[in-house]
Amino acid sequence: MISQTRAASVEELETTFHSQLATDRWAATETAFALAVRTRDAGDWARSREWVAQCLRLLADFPGETLEQAATTRVSVGGVLLPHYLHEGVVRDRFGRPA
Repeated sequence: MISQTRAASVEELETTFHSQLATDRWAATETAFALAVRTRDAGDWARSREWVAQCLRLLADFPGETLEQAATTRVSVGGVLLPHYLHEGVVRDRFGRPA
């Protein structure tokens, strides 16, 4: 498991994401968001857009009518700070629409 504060590599985050898909889809959603940030910050716009799309697909499976349902469970993932609430509007505000 990756420390919540250490700056993890993209490869480490991807490995974590794939294992979380089977065990904790909300954690996988948070990790997809972190991957979108990390790859964008590295200048890899195409991969960032892929992670944005993945995050949005996962978010579509969760209810988001209340703040409690959209609240993140961690402060950061692999060194990437998470927003307090994670929902489609936040993702689109931060990244725009995936191509």
